[in-house]
Amino acid sequence: MTDYDVLRVFCGPDGGYGNELGVVRDGSVLPERSDRQTLAAKLGFSETVFVDDPERGVIDIYTPTLRLPFAGHPCVGTAWLLDVPELVTPAGAVGARLDGEFSWIEARAEWAPPRTLRRYGTPAEVDALDVPPPGEWVYAWAWQDEAAGRIRARAFPGRNDGIDEDEATGAAALLLTDRLGRALNITQGKGSQILTAPQPHGWVEIGGRVFLEP
Repeated sequence: MTDYDVLRVFCGPDGGYGNELGVVRDGSVLPERSDRQTLAAKLGFSETVFVDDPERGVIDIYTPTLRLPFAGHPCVGTAWLLDVPELVTPAGAVGARLDGEFSWIEARAEWAPPRTLRRYGTPAEVDALDVPPPGEWVYAWAWQDEAAGRIRARAFPGRNDGIDEDEATGAAALLLTDRLGRALNITQGKGSQILTAPQPHGWVEIGGRVFLEP
């Protein structure tokens, strides 16, 4: 079996929750895309990362069913694991930094896969949502405290790969931050936390806590 690490990315203040991520530190053991896709499907994480050059931060990202040019929670988690100043993805170079308990990346909204950002009136409405049938990728959100930039969100990938709801999704948070044009403190899923901040020239920072599973 191929060796891999399991991280939880965008954990809550107490270290709980977060979205699981698989990271194969030595991507050379599976150089073929088809083999990587097979392993990602077998592991069943929302994303699995293959590290092709740990010093330069070159990575390759897969869901259980497809390869992604960029994704938020895999980049935040892998940047923390490798402790590098940037990651190189097919979409572009992703800036990375560690700041206390948070791991941050800097990326562009146009790198994120398409998402339907669906606003609701109250957090209770978001909490009450049932998983929609497969189809569009929906990021459901509502203001918890608009003045403070606090948001309640849930994410429904709409795929037929066994992942009905993502516990924490950086790319969707990036898109929402770009649309709203302000820093956000997002509580997603059962209790994950995502921090974001727009930067000059169309860049957005996304940050969160990362823990390595024993």
